[in-house]
Amino acid sequence: MTNNLEKLPKDSFERITIDSTHAEKITKPSLSFWQDAWLRIRKNKAAIISMFILAFIVIMAFVGPYMVKFDPQEVNVTHANLPPKIPGLEKWGIADGQGKLGTKTLDIYEVKKIDEYYWFGTDSLGRDLFSRLWMGTRISLYIALVAAIIDVFIGVLYGGISAYYGGRTDDIMQRIVEVLIGIPTLVIVILMLLVMEPGIWAIIIAISITGWIGMSRIVRGQVLKFKNQEFVLAAKTLGASDSRIIGKHLLPNIMAIIIINMMFTIPTAIFFEAFLSFIGLGLQAPAASLGTLINDGYKFLEYQPHMLFFPAVLISLLMIAFNLIGDGLRDALDPKMKD
Repeated sequence: MTNNLEKLPKDSFERITIDSTHAEKITKPSLSFWQDAWLRIRKNKAAIISMFILAFIVIMAFVGPYMVKFDPQEVNVTHANLPPKIPGLEKWGIADGQGKLGTKTLDIYEVKKIDEYYWFGTDSLGRDLFSRLWMGTRISLYIALVAAIIDVFIGVLYGGISAYYGGRTDDIMQRIVEVLIGIPTLVIVILMLLVMEPGIWAIIIAISITGWIGMSRIVRGQVLKFKNQEFVLAAKTLGASDSRIIGKHLLPNIMAIIIINMMFTIPTAIFFEAFLSFIGLGLQAPAASLGTLINDGYKFLEYQPHMLFFPAVLISLLMIAFNLIGDGLRDALDPKMKD
């Protein structure tokens, strides 16, 4: 063994000197919590696809009504109950204006001598369903988003105060919550809609009356979890005020759970608004939302199925997209789900 080592040339060995200042240098760039979360959510293909679908729907909600020349609220009885007809697709037998007239299937546009193209057809009053669908989607998204923001604001404020101060304050505030939970939500909403003038804000307020309760309970549980941990106790020992502790220490640690629950609150609000409009307690004619369009469509399901098909597909896509994005955010923002 000694002889083999002696045969190796001296230039085969090189002395390596390591600078102590670079000995523990981290070559990989450090990532913030949100950067790390984004890297993980990118691996969730369902969430990414849902983001693109949701972005497309939101863009169409603002652009869609202006893509055609028809006013979504303009009534034209002579063009009533027209089936979909799209230029180009009609040659392939898709959206070609064919519909039932009695027992026969005919080109309704030719029968009525109409030269216009209604991409999604028309309703029983001759209103264009394409522009009306996207206008209704915009209103439904607006109602759901504003209601969700109000729910988050009240829920975080109420649950945070209840948990942070605890004691008698917590007891009183939680008894109020228990009373509200004991009353059926639909009863409260119906009473509010009967008292208030029907409209968008009436629905938003009606949804928000009890919608914040779930968020407040989640926030209360998270604040109770963190408020007795070492970093909060250290801040109190150093004389930090309650507002600083809540704003700088507690809120950043529960922000992820707030965002996740908000993503689940929005589809709930969309569905609840559609339900109220479907049973006639929501928006009133001629205003449109996904609920009112579904309510109009199911009445003509046997003869004009397209009137129900398009709003039903759109609300289904919204519900699925929001829920998949919420699942993706939950996996990305939950520290327990790290690789």
